[in-house]
Amino acid sequence: MNRRPGLSTRLKLTISYAGFLLLAGALMLAVVWVFVLRWLPDDDRRSLQRTFGAVIITGPNRSDLLRGFAPAAATALAFLLVFGLLGGWILAGRMLAPLTRIAYAARMAANGSLSHRIRMKGPKDEFRELADVFDTMLEQLESHVTEQQRFAANASHELRTPLAISKTLLDAARNDPTRDQGELIERLRTVNTRAIDLTEALLLLSRADRRGFTREAVDLSLIAEEAAETLLPLAEKRQIALDITGETTQTVGSTALILRMVTNLVQNAIVHNLPAGGTVTVHTEPQHDASVLRVENTGRPLPPELIPTLTEPFQRGTERIRTDEHAGVGLGLAIVHSLVRAHDGTLDLTPRPSGGLLVTIRLPGTPHASSPSGAH
Repeated sequence: MNRRPGLSTRLKLTISYAGFLLLAGALMLAVVWVFVLRWLPDDDRRSLQRTFGAVIITGPNRSDLLRGFAPAAATALAFLLVFGLLGGWILAGRMLAPLTRIAYAARMAANGSLSHRIRMKGPKDEFRELADVFDTMLEQLESHVTEQQRFAANASHELRTPLAISKTLLDAARNDPTRDQGELIERLRTVNTRAIDLTEALLLLSRADRRGFTREAVDLSLIAEEAAETLLPLAEKRQIALDITGETTQTVGSTALILRMVTNLVQNAIVHNLPAGGTVTVHTEPQHDASVLRVENTGRPLPPELIPTLTEPFQRGTERIRTDEHAGVGLGLAIVHSLVRAHDGTLDLTPRPSGGLLVTIRLPGTPHASSPSGAH
């Protein structure tokens, strides 16, 4: 933004300090005038007093004192003005020195250097509190930018893979016209479907991060039932028992996004389960001022150090997601994590001692009382 030139903050403070000091001096001189000089006679004659026939001179009149007092008062005010300007300039410089460091850090950040920190020492005051807040903002911004760069690189890699596979299949079909066209079309359809799913997942993540959705009352128990009905064929195909329990649990958010969140959780619990005979339990309940959703599944034991990586994009366990036809896009729990944050909730992942994972989501509740609805 183009701005017209103006006085610096330091100069404004300096003028303010000098002005207040000059005003204080003028007020003191005014007090001297009001309470001292005004009691003296204002004529040119000496104040005389006769005592037993003698004449006694009692002192000078007001004019005499004004002639001696005015130059001294003017000199004192001039001194106060110079002293106020000089002292105010030095004092303002010392007080505004932290702002210089903050401005330097802001310029460094504007030029792309997010690793610079102010780290201002000394006791807490307004400037140091501002510096600490600015350092915290830079840390979060640097972390966010790094995460976005890593995410963009991974997304580019994941999107490039199906496109490369499609190109390879098309080149093979062109070089071998006798190849079965039905098989080629089916494989291209599979690869294209995966690319579309990945693109939709990326768009959903972007939408959740912007929080550009309308909030409304949502019943988590109904959302859990709808997600279970959608994924029941998948659970039956993999011989996984799907159990939905709990009470009416009200929260506020986007029905479509919360449904996608619960669907991703249940699908993840079904896919990452035992080969056969596993279980998935979805439970909802209100707790004080929170609405709780739990998804628990059986499966292989998970090491504790693996848990924090499960919500990272394009991660599946300790290995990256591959692009075969049975693999997901690697954004299931990443989307869940993003949607939970967009709804001001928390996501907890806890490995079960016997194997599998317990996922607990806490979303802001509503003040309305909920009535038990029994298990489903």
